[in-house]
Order: sequence, then C-alpha cells, then structure tokens
Amino acid sequence: MAEADESEFSLMSLEDELTCSICLSTFDCPVTIPCGHNFCQNCLLATWKDSYSCPQCRTLFATRPELKKNTVLSTVVETFRVRTGKTEGAAASKPEKKKKDVVRCDTCMEAEAAQTCLTCMASFCEEHLRPHRENPIFRLHQLTSPVGDLMERICTEHHKLMELFCSQHQRPICSLCLQQVHKGCTFTTPDEQRSKKELDLKEKLVFLDGKLSKNESVICQMRIMQNKLKESAIHRKSALSAGYQQMRDMMSREEGEALKAIDKEVETGDAKIRGLISKFSENVDNIGKAKEEILCLLGQSQTLAFLQTSFNLPQAVSFDPYAPRITLDSKKVVQVEAFALTFKNYLIELLKQPVEARIPKLIAGERAASASGFQPTSFGTNLESEPNISPVNPRLPRSHSPGPQAKPAPKKKTQKAAKNPSLTTENNPGNKKLGKSIENLLEFGVKEKPRGRPAAAENKEVTETTDIPSEISSAEKRSDLMKYGTVLNFDQRTAHKRIELSENYTKASVSDEHTNYPDCPERFAVCSQVLASKGFSAGRHYWEVRLSSNNFIGIGLAYGSIDRKGPTSRLGRNSKSWCVEWFNVKLSAWHSSSEVVLVNPNPKRVGVLLDCEEGKITFYNVADRAYPFHSFSFQITEAIYPAFWIFSSGSHITLCKLQ
Repeated sequence: MAEADESEFSLMSLEDELTCSICLSTFDCPVTIPCGHNFCQNCLLATWKDSYSCPQCRTLFATRPELKKNTVLSTVVETFRVRTGKTEGAAASKPEKKKKDVVRCDTCMEAEAAQTCLTCMASFCEEHLRPHRENPIFRLHQLTSPVGDLMERICTEHHKLMELFCSQHQRPICSLCLQQVHKGCTFTTPDEQRSKKELDLKEKLVFLDGKLSKNESVICQMRIMQNKLKESAIHRKSALSAGYQQMRDMMSREEGEALKAIDKEVETGDAKIRGLISKFSENVDNIGKAKEEILCLLGQSQTLAFLQTSFNLPQAVSFDPYAPRITLDSKKVVQVEAFALTFKNYLIELLKQPVEARIPKLIAGERAASASGFQPTSFGTNLESEPNISPVNPRLPRSHSPGPQAKPAPKKKTQKAAKNPSLTTENNPGNKKLGKSIENLLEFGVKEKPRGRPAAAENKEVTETTDIPSEISSAEKRSDLMKYGTVLNFDQRTAHKRIELSENYTKASVSDEHTNYPDCPERFAVCSQVLASKGFSAGRHYWEVRLSSNNFIGIGLAYGSIDRKGPTSRLGRNSKSWCVEWFNVKLSAWHSSSEVVLVNPNPKRVGVLLDCEEGKITFYNVADRAYPFHSFSFQITEAIYPAFWIFSSGSHITLCKLQ
C-alpha cells in the first residue's frame, strides 16, 4: 500500500510536466519539436499560421518541422489519467477535443489514417501504409479499419495488446493475463465473441419482435372490445330507456284513467246535487206562494167572504227536505286508490332489494297472484296489510298500529280459492286490474307465462321446487358440466394441523387434536384450511364436493400466493381468495372481507365450475340437476387452486369421483 501511495504521489508531482503550456491541460496526442518542448498536436498547429516558432522558448524555424507523436510521453499521460481519474475531467474541461471521429496518421500527424496496425499499435495514412502493403516483413501484421482508442486495447498491467477475450470473466485480456490471472479460463477471440454476442442479440431481437407483435395484437383486440363495449352500452341504454319510458307511459295512462274515474264520479255527484237543488228550489217557490195566499186571506176584512174562502197546502209541504250524502267513495274510485297505494308500496319494497334479487321476487309475486288472485307476499302489500284502509269498508280508517306480516296462503286455501269464483282474479275487478298492471311491469324483465294454465299445475310446480331457493331462475344439466370434470386431491403440504386427510387424499376431516405434519412454508398455520394439489390458469374445470353438514364449512378458490400465516389468511378475507361459507344457518359469499348473504339451499353436494377464459366461478346445488346459487367474476393473474375451510369438529368434506 505504501508503494502504491508513493507511486501515486510521484505521478501527482509530474502533473505540471504533463501539462500543455498552450491549453494548460494534460497533453492530448503530445508531439515534440526540434527545440525539445512538447505540446498538444492540435494546440501547436493552431499557433502555426504565418511562421513556425516555439510558443515557449520563441525559437524560430525556417521551415515547418516534421511532427512525430511522442509515444513515451503519451503512455505516461495515459497512465497518469488512469491513476488520477482525470480522464473524464480532462474530457469535460476540453470540449473542443471531443471530436475524435477522424483518426490521423501516427507518422505524419496530418493525413487521415487509412488503416490501423494492431501489431505496430499505430495508425497510418495511405502513404505511410505502403511498407505494410509492399514489404513482406509486415505481411503477418494485423491490419484493421482506423481505430482511435488504441490505448484502450492495451493491457494496463502488462502493456500488451488485449487480443483475447475471457469467456468466464467477460473481459478482454492479453496473452500474459491468460498465463497468470486468467490461467485455466476459457477464452475466444474478440471477433468470435462479437459474433456470438451478435447472434444472441439477434435472437433477443426476434423474441422482442414476437412479444411486441403479440402485445400490439392484444391491444388491437382490446380496442375492438372497447368499441364493442361502447356500442353494446349504447344499445342497452337505448333499450333500457325505451323500457322505462314504456313503463312511464303505462303509469301515465293509469294515472289518467284514475283521474278520469274521479272526475266522472264528481260529475255524477254534481249532477245529482244540481237536480236536488232545482227540485228543492221549486218547493221553496211553491211554499212561498202558499204563504202569500195565507197572508192575503188573513188580511180579508169581510167575515162572510173570509169564511167562504178555502185554502189547501201545496204538495211540496208533504216532502221533507234532506241533504244527501254524496261522496267520491264509489267502488271504482276506492279500488283505484287502493291499487295506487298498494302498487306504490310494492315498488318501494321491490326496489329495496338488490338488483339480482328483484326478478325472482317478481316471479314469486306473479305466481302468488296467478294462484290465489293476488295475495300478499313477503315484499308486497294489499288492502288487508295496508294499515290505513279497512278491508271491510275501505272508506273507514283503521288503527295506525301495523299488524303482523301476511303469509302466503297454504295449498288447501289455494284450492278453496280456485273453487270459490268470488276469490279469483276473473271475478274480482280490483284484483284483475292489479294483476294486469303487475303483468305489464313484468313484461320488461320477465317473459310472460302462458295464459290459461291450470292452478293445479302451478301449485304442483311450486311444490316440486320448495327445496330450491327462489333466487334460482335456471338449472343446468349435470351431464353438460361433467364434460369439464377434473380429478382433485388435497395437498398435504397446505393442510392445517387440525385437518386429517384420508381415502387417498380425497377426504378432509377436522378435529381438536393436531396431526403431526412437518412444518413447511405452504402450510396454513392459523385457519383450518387446505388447498387442492392442482391449480388452474386456463380452460374450464368442474368438480364436486360432498358435505357432511352445512355448518362452519367454506368452499372456494385461492391464488397460490395467499397468506398462510397471518390473520387475513382465511378464505374470502383477502383479495386473493373467493368462497361461499356456511356459518351456523347463514350462507354468505366472501371476497376481500366483503360479505353477501345468500339464500341457503342446504345442499349435500356442491358443484364448482371454474371458467378461466371468462373469469368466472359458479357454485351449484347438485341434485337431479345443477342449480346455480352464486357466482364470482374476476381476472386470473396467476394459478388458482380449489380451497376449503372446515371448522366444526367432526365435520368432513369429500372430493367426489365424477361419473
């Protein structure tokens, strides 16, 4: 270290000697003139215009001296720059010397070099290159195109040409480096290494072109999809606007008819009142005339004449006047008001529901109306459940205390209603009108059922699907799903120590005793969960799971990167998993700690369909058919695995063999 410091210190002391007296910077291509002084070639040529003299000692030369590069001084300057790290500083302080595109001849220092000899380590113009071309002695010298950085090709340790390339250390070396530091390393020539690197870069270029083409193709597809989405949105918005406008028109017509009914009732009552007023006014006139006649008789002074006169009361006095009770509470007006109020409450309760639950509610209401002449459902009301209208007399107010919620009529009462014509829709104008209005509303989102369908057939259909929740509007053939069937096994590496795997890793049971599993990073440490051994990232896949009970069990999917140790590792409580979960009697769908409560079909066998291309997971209640009861939509970013959560001790789940 001391010798290195002394060498660096000695070089620092030579800085003044290695500085050009014209540009006051370290020599760049130093040349020596006859008087013995050294200058940068370009600096000296810039001072020689009319005469030739030394800029330092003022020695005048009769003719222009022949300039030759001082190779020894150039090597010392280059070593000084490497040791002191002033190569970049010198280049920054002398921006005019950055233009090294033109390589000059090292012999005449003026003409542009035609070629560089890597053996002589010098560049020559055409004139001074003649010995290399004509003299056989130089036949073995290696000529190449002009090289301006010859010093960079010299090994700084051995001052020899670096004509080899070390493949192991990826750097150029000289022959002495190969015998010492790089002894035993594989090597090639720089040209071979260049060819190899060019081939590798060309392969990468082809690979990048392919990736670029795929990305551009996908971008083009997404732009087409974007345009289609916008067009589809326009069409759907137009259809929705037309549908809602149609409903507004229907409501306007209903409102107009209701107002007309009231106006007609007002006209009828007004005409009756006018007739009575006219009749009573005529009676008043007749009674007044009779009163005047009596007064005239009382004013008669002749007793005989007074006694001979006779007077009879007019017929009007035999009619007692009365004020008739004329109101708007006719049957039609009351039915119109009751329909408006009931329909308003029906819509309020319907619109409180989530969008996906509205159509099943409408279908349930339509079935109830068809079967028993519009009976109240869990979300609708009628005259009997309206607190302000009496079912006996709609004109009389009822107590404002709400009564118990009405329940759907049982099957026996439905048959009784079918036998009693007064309870059916056809014989009840109010119910018929209400059923028709609801029917008009259903036409927008639900296909109308065929008319004339027997009530018994309707009741039979309801009885057969009592175990299926009302949210299910369609069922699929199990054979259509089985063609995507896949064989699954539980992955023992992921199983929590409370979970015991058996039956060739197709059955998972949970108990309070821990199984002696080895510790590994893939194992769930907090939640009693397990993943399947097979993951999916493309295609469609279907599997079925048999449940021992519908209590404290979860079925879903999870990415392989789901947390295994933390409190957020439970299925559905993070952004990397989806599940449906039975907790006590409640069934919920979970994702990113967001819960959606579902109608519980209490299935014994659950089917799961994963569509990686569409990005959708659908859960089915499997019986004679597959009834979907929930689905998730997502985008697959990595391999996704079937996942299971079992908490209740003694419970177990089994991966079914699809047949």
